[in-house]
Amino acid sequence: MLSYLKSKLLGCDELVVNIFCDEEDRLFYHCRKVIPVKVQAKQIIMTTLKVSAKSDPAKVAGAIAGIIREEGKAEIQSIGAGSLNQAVKAVAIARGFVAPSGYDLIIIPAFEDIDIDGEERTAIRIIVEPR
Repeated sequence: MLSYLKSKLLGCDELVVNIFCDEEDRLFYHCRKVIPVKVQAKQIIMTTLKVSAKSDPAKVAGAIAGIIREEGKAEIQSIGAGSLNQAVKAVAIARGFVAPSGYDLIIIPAFEDIDIDGEERTAIRIIVEPR
């Protein structure tokens, strides 16, 4: 019976058959063929927000909230104590912005060596994502 059903469904090799009985013990079946679909991979490019000591935390928080809503997570880069302070303030403010949407934000900090004008500096990269 299965080969007959496959031939009726245009020679499909992938076939899903569900067989079941009703209350009167009558046998029923439902067939469907599986059609392979090629899905093109979506390239994910994460936007990195660069925060300075002079950045307005409320504006950075708005940017973080927008990126979280659009892309699912945000990335912040800061160099120095002042910029790190502003970045952490911005994340705290952004938590309030996205909380009504059901997001609870967490941060994942990491060190990163970067090159600025031929000089190597250590930056802190902060990934912000919902818990």
